[in-house]
Amino acid sequence: MTADLRADMQQALAADYVLEEELPRGGMSRVFLATERSLRRRVVLKVLDPELAASLSAERFKREIGLAARLQHPHIVPLLHAGDVDGKLFYSMPYVEGESLRELMARERPMSIERVSQILVEVAGALDFAHAQGVVHRDIKPENVMLFHGQAVVLDFGIAKAVSDATQPDSGSTTAPRLTLQGTSLGTPTYIAPEQAAGDPALDHRADIYSVGCVAYEMLTGHPPFRGKSPQAVMIAHAKEVPEPLARRRPDAPAALVKLIMRCLAKAPDERPRRAAELVAALRPAPTGDGVRGAFQRFPWWLPWLLAALSTAAAIGIAVTRGL
Repeated sequence: MTADLRADMQQALAADYVLEEELPRGGMSRVFLATERSLRRRVVLKVLDPELAASLSAERFKREIGLAARLQHPHIVPLLHAGDVDGKLFYSMPYVEGESLRELMARERPMSIERVSQILVEVAGALDFAHAQGVVHRDIKPENVMLFHGQAVVLDFGIAKAVSDATQPDSGSTTAPRLTLQGTSLGTPTYIAPEQAAGDPALDHRADIYSVGCVAYEMLTGHPPFRGKSPQAVMIAHAKEVPEPLARRRPDAPAALVKLIMRCLAKAPDERPRRAAELVAALRPAPTGDGVRGAFQRFPWWLPWLLAALSTAAAIGIAVTRGL
């Protein structure tokens, strides 16, 4: 990608955006902070790597981005726009002021049980909503989770699928798709599900659940479940090796949490939780009250009324007895 990409994009998009600065690049794009002129809001523009963009159908890419842009959820950062500037494919999203989960993990290593549970509930809630709409993320990793006012939000929903689907050759085309390893349908090796690493075209939402398990394992221990000298070695480990027991790496972790995360890391999709909602249900604390109010909340709704009626009847009985 040419060094003057920023100038090229600014010239082409001058009517709509003011590009302010370049941010750390993503796995398959260069990233710019910009101001959207019409609404005077800050957005992020991500411009795909030119070699990758050359492999894609621009129309298919924009169509898939349009489908993902329909996701509206408190823990999902929505996609705003997708476009094509002289073969340079880009998309935009709101600018989220905060830090990535990767940055938080670097500062808090390992993380507290409470913090891990909170983030998992919020990420799993976003995933369950997207999965119900037929959208699989395919690249869940700490870099794609941001902490916004203390809440976890997920970035880049639908991007990996948009790239993967747009890379497939058109009917009758003799041009083979050219995929790079990271950031496309293969996802990120450190967090990739075995079936995704194998290129299984039938992979489903349970690949995201595996990736969540990898992220959770790393939040709790400070290290991902598998490491290797090359991306290929890591992907082979996902397919064949068993991670070191989480209970050994984090003895203070509750047994139920350990069991849940290890289920997420099952090699076979059928052995993982069926839905991300199962993670939410298992991790979200049951509502409990404090003191007298909490005690009453644990009883049937009609019990206070029954006690009041009995008390009134007793008072009347005492009054009648004294009157006699």
